[in-house]
Amino acid sequence: MNTKYLMISSTIVTGFAGLTASFLPSEILIAMGEKATAFTTLMVQIMGALYLGFAIMNWMAKSVLIGGIYAKPLCMGNSLHFFVAAMGLVKFSINNPGSWYLWTVTILYSIFAILFARVLFTNPKKVMTKTL
Repeated sequence: MNTKYLMISSTIVTGFAGLTASFLPSEILIAMGEKATAFTTLMVQIMGALYLGFAIMNWMAKSVLIGGIYAKPLCMGNSLHFFVAAMGLVKFSINNPGSWYLWTVTILYSIFAILFARVLFTNPKKVMTKTL
């Protein structure tokens, strides 16, 4: 599997989430029906910083050979993040049906969890480039 597109797409998703959470924490909380206190706003901003950290890490590693034993910490971090978040989202979505955007995020996270697990448990195939 060519992981370049997986890393770029996860960069876009986590980067968007990180920028949104960093710059619009109160708006996110209000849209979710939560009270935007100083503490909850800070927690959303810290979460945004974590997402931005994942985004830049994935962007910088987009051309690295990933899978098997190669770039194992990078793959494990992404796999764990997307799997645990997907499981939490599935549980929350089942208990709170009716939110199409929540189901969209749940499906997106589940897809990333499956793809990163596949990369983690398979051997990488180096993409051969043709040179003149």
